[in-house]
Amino acid sequence: MRALSVIEAEHRNMWRMAVVLEALARRLPAQADLADLQTIELIIDYFLTFTEKFHHPKEEDYLFARLRQRSNEAGEMLDRLAYQHEMSPKQLERIHLLLASPQRDEPTRLEELSKELISFHDRLGEHMRLEEDVAFVMARKVLTAEDWREVDAAFAAHVDPLSEDGQSGREEIALLRSRITQILPEPEGLGGHIARASAIVPHDVTPPAGMMLEVRDLVTRYGRIEVLHGLSIEVRQGQLVALVGANGAGKTTLLRCISGVQPVSGGAILLKGDAITAARPDARVRAGVCQVPEGRQVFAPMTIEDNLKMGAYTRPASEIAESLKEVYALFPILQEKRDLPAGTLSGGQQQMLALGRALMGKPQLLLLDEPSMGLAPLIVEEIFRIIRMLKQNGITILLVEQNARAALSIADHAYVVETGRVTLQGPGPELLANDDVRRAYLGM
Repeated sequence: MRALSVIEAEHRNMWRMAVVLEALARRLPAQADLADLQTIELIIDYFLTFTEKFHHPKEEDYLFARLRQRSNEAGEMLDRLAYQHEMSPKQLERIHLLLASPQRDEPTRLEELSKELISFHDRLGEHMRLEEDVAFVMARKVLTAEDWREVDAAFAAHVDPLSEDGQSGREEIALLRSRITQILPEPEGLGGHIARASAIVPHDVTPPAGMMLEVRDLVTRYGRIEVLHGLSIEVRQGQLVALVGANGAGKTTLLRCISGVQPVSGGAILLKGDAITAARPDARVRAGVCQVPEGRQVFAPMTIEDNLKMGAYTRPASEIAESLKEVYALFPILQEKRDLPAGTLSGGQQQMLALGRALMGKPQLLLLDEPSMGLAPLIVEEIFRIIRMLKQNGITILLVEQNARAALSIADHAYVVETGRVTLQGPGPELLANDDVRRAYLGM
């Protein structure tokens, strides 16, 4: 399945390009900066020469062709992706013609160019989500070992010119990288390279279908005020389960009860069938329960590396160096800044540090509390890519997330929590289509 890692890494670069296009498009009507227009030209050239000539054709000829053979259910979805592949170069050519027009600096032309760029950004995002959330998930389930050998071989020599292994000597690529760094809000290191981060959890893990976590009729109070009223949930091994609900519904309180920092008044918490309701927090960490708290909660005066080591406090000292290498492979920006105080990091980088700190504990159950809170859209996109990768590689995840659409779209199962009670549950995509959920949490 190495081909999927290659494609996802290319998706990250493509999405960075699209985000730059959108940022430039939104300021185009007000100003026609020559450097901005040159950057747009470089990005359009990147999409036309790499994405349309190499990336999309190989997906069609190898991965999607095998998926059509193995699944009767994939046809409609693959037809939609094929149509999007067909339409993409036509839209890029329209953008190219607008850029080449002698009248491109006229307000009406700039407005037209801006709309085309924003439309391309939106369509590309929809396309990549359909591939990663539906097509790739289906491929992992139905393609055979022989299929993967053929698909992986096709992508083995694939080199994205924007990757660190790409054609860095090309002047236009070097210029494009420079412009991206200036425009994007510190994208370096976000997500790293999935292929290099694979040591954190093994690929091709088939998790057992047993129960990881059971919360039975849980009751807890803040003082005399009861905030969870007999709440029950289940999380099976290898699942990603989401909790959605309004602020104050009790989602964070539930995670605090599971990790042991909030006292329980009634009910039970079981980890792999063993009761941990009365266990100390450190004992739960040793058992494999690790939490990424709301608001990141990094130790600001301490160095980044010392923050990471704190996550491995309950593990043997002999294992820490190897775990640090694994986390740094996932988040290269943390290695680059490892000797700086954690408080000097941006919000997105602090979120990566909090996630890396939890991974240092080698979690069996990873509790994520509002990982996207307060982050820019680009950072949120990368954080959710990492969450999907961890789930696909076998880590069990319980996710509390304010972005209900993003959480439900990747969840195997989800619970809607209102005023300390579960009011609705089901597969994530089903809840995403539920009219009540859409009205209450998606504004639709």
